[in-house]
Amino acid sequence: QVQLVESGGGTVQPGGSLRLSCVAIGATFRFYVMGWYRQPPGKQRDLVATITPAGNTNYADSVKGRFTISRDNAKNTGYLEMNSLQPNDTAVYYCNVRGNIWGQGTQVTVSS
Repeated sequence: QVQLVESGGGTVQPGGSLRLSCVAIGATFRFYVMGWYRQPPGKQRDLVATITPAGNTNYADSVKGRFTISRDNAKNTGYLEMNSLQPNDTAVYYCNVRGNIWGQGTQVTVSS
């Protein structure tokens, strides 16, 4: 079965940076769109960014210019680099592949 294993979350001060990783296990990762989603406490899960197999990207307006989604198909790994983090970026971040495969989530907390 396909597994997505996320890592890289943690606590950072406002203005700080984190890089999340998503390793796809047992998936033909390179053939599918990958996305990052986030779910703040008490709120719904929303799209953060997507990247196609060819590397075309889309971002939510709230993160555009601050976050960068990338992928290394040879390593079956996707990334989300988050810069200039703000308190309202606090959420559980989830990796998604092919629209229906989800990682376990990794907590990102932005607090002073």
